[in-house]
Amino acid sequence: MTERPRRNRLTPFGDIEATLYRGTLMGNRGDLHAPDGTVCRTWMLRRWISCTLHAPTGRRVTFDTPGCYTPLFFADEVTALAAGHRPCASCRRPAYEAFRAGWQDAFGEKPSAVEIDDVLHQARIDAAGHKVTFIASLRDLPDGVFVAGERSPDTAFLVRAGGLHPWSHAGYGKPVHLPGKHQMKVLTPAPIVNILKVRPFSV
Repeated sequence: MTERPRRNRLTPFGDIEATLYRGTLMGNRGDLHAPDGTVCRTWMLRRWISCTLHAPTGRRVTFDTPGCYTPLFFADEVTALAAGHRPCASCRRPAYEAFRAGWQDAFGEKPSAVEIDDVLHQARIDAAGHKVTFIASLRDLPDGVFVAGERSPDTAFLVRAGGLHPWSHAGYGKPVHLPGKHQMKVLTPAPIVNILKVRPFSV
C-alpha cells in the first residue's frame, strides 16, 4: 500500500503542501509538529535554511516527531529563496558564502548568519504570519525571482531569460511573455531580489 505523502513541500508562496513529487533540497524552520506528529505551524525559528538531501555525517532525518525539526523540501534553489530560506552555513557552505558575498555586493556589508536571518524574517512574513510581497515592474527584476499576477494570483511564475515560467511541484511550464513595464507581485523577499541582481544563482 502506497503511503500518503507528508505535508512537507514548500511552494514559492511559502505554503507547506503535500505532494508525491520529490524535492532537490531540504529545509528547516524548526519544530513545526503538533503532539500527534502533524504539521501545525508554519515556522518556529528565524533560521530558515535550505540544506542538502544527504548530510555529510550520514544521519537520517526524523519525520513526524515532536521535539525534532520538521524536514521541509524544495523543488530547487530559487524556490527555496522565494520561500524565504537561505543556504545552510554547515552542509552548503559554498552556497552560503556566495549568498553572503552577494549580500555584501548588494548592501555594502557582509553580515553574520543571525543578522541575515533577522533581516530576512522581516522581509518574508508580517506580524500576522502572512507572506510579505511588493509590486515591481518586470524590467526591474532579475532572473531567479518569482512573481504572481492579478489574472493568476495563485500561480507562481519564475522570471528567467525574458519569460515567465509557471511553477508547479512537477516542474515548470511553457513560458509566457509580458511587457517589461508590466507590474507584478513579487514573491521573493526584497533582500534576496537585490542579491540576485548583483550575484545570480543558477536557475
